[in-house]
Amino acid sequence: MKNKIAQDMLKFIEKSPSAFHAVENLCQLYLDKGYEQLDEKAVWALKKGGKYFAVRNQSALIAFAIPDGEICGFHMTSSHSDSPTFKVKENPEMAVEDHYIKLNTEKYGGMIHSTWMDRPLSVAGRVTVLEDGKVLSKLVNVDKDLLVIPSVAIHMNREVNNGVALNPQVDLLPLFAGDGKKDTFMKTVAKAAGVKEADILSHDLFLYVRDKGRTLGRDGEFVLSPKLDDLQCVYASTVAMIESKPVNYINICAVFDNEEVGSGTKQGADSTFLEDVLCRIGEGLELSGSEYCRLIADSFMISADNGHAVHPNHPEKADPTNRPYINGGIVIKYHGSQKYATDAMSAGVLKSLCKEADVPCQTYANRSDIAGGSTLGNISTAHVSVPTVDIGLPQLAMHSAVETGGTLDTQYAVKMFKVFYGK
Repeated sequence: MKNKIAQDMLKFIEKSPSAFHAVENLCQLYLDKGYEQLDEKAVWALKKGGKYFAVRNQSALIAFAIPDGEICGFHMTSSHSDSPTFKVKENPEMAVEDHYIKLNTEKYGGMIHSTWMDRPLSVAGRVTVLEDGKVLSKLVNVDKDLLVIPSVAIHMNREVNNGVALNPQVDLLPLFAGDGKKDTFMKTVAKAAGVKEADILSHDLFLYVRDKGRTLGRDGEFVLSPKLDDLQCVYASTVAMIESKPVNYINICAVFDNEEVGSGTKQGADSTFLEDVLCRIGEGLELSGSEYCRLIADSFMISADNGHAVHPNHPEKADPTNRPYINGGIVIKYHGSQKYATDAMSAGVLKSLCKEADVPCQTYANRSDIAGGSTLGNISTAHVSVPTVDIGLPQLAMHSAVETGGTLDTQYAVKMFKVFYGK
């Protein structure tokens, strides 16, 4: 079941070992399609028919395309660039009995701990350096098999298969070196970043899985990859954005950071980033306050963050009547207490888009006795109040180091987003 979009998505994920790298790769995709990068600190000179994007903190991006003619409102998508992982602390090296060197790390988001063990890992992110009196950021990826988090042998823990609580400060620290020599980790990072170790001021470094994404299954119907949540939706919405031309609505493709830790940062969905960009678009198009509010009133958002498919070994974990399957199409998420922003009207809009795009859609709800996670929709609409539907692509093992999705579902999402962006 060869699928070019799925293969391209896996290549994008492979080149995006951190949220910073994901956004850098998005920037290049937009620049290659004639989009102009804007600086939030500069004046924005906007025009009808223009295509632009702005980046915040190197880890969040909002792209927009303005129609040539009449403008009715905004057609927006949102997704997120981050995934659960481990963050490297300052002063990270820890010696063990003058032989091993391990790194001091902490959890970022809610991952499945055991899936990170006994597999090749490395680090990626950014370092800051001082150049000509300015603090600058340099992206870094130590592109080699560098680390491992080793399990304790079953002979030393006979209860391991009965369920073991893993302590992040004890059990989940990655092994870096075997000679007991400290003060080499930052040398390794500096070399990969192309800077002098002495010039590094600080860092945002995260572990990432070295396993490459691939297709599998009898007919190649599954994709197995790190970071499907949520780079699968990021890639699908971006491809649709750059391959679409707006007609009567300003197209917006927002990629936020820090969803996995609550979105409460300057680059998260709970920041002013989206509101700031929309206001500056209104200002750049010389809209009055009333005209801007009328555009907002005729706008719509699709919040795209992957969802849970029915698990083959635990089908009982799914809701009795809302049961999404991999390659079954786009998942519309519902929640009675409004953890998802979907309501009857926004779900109706999404279903009509799927029908027009000729792609299948499914429904998801949590079992009523199981608490679910949160996502971007309600957080974004607290700042920009527009009708919103929460969707995702179906996957297994969400928040595992490596997740399983469908070969067809990325293509379904691209087709639906293109219909949305083509209005």
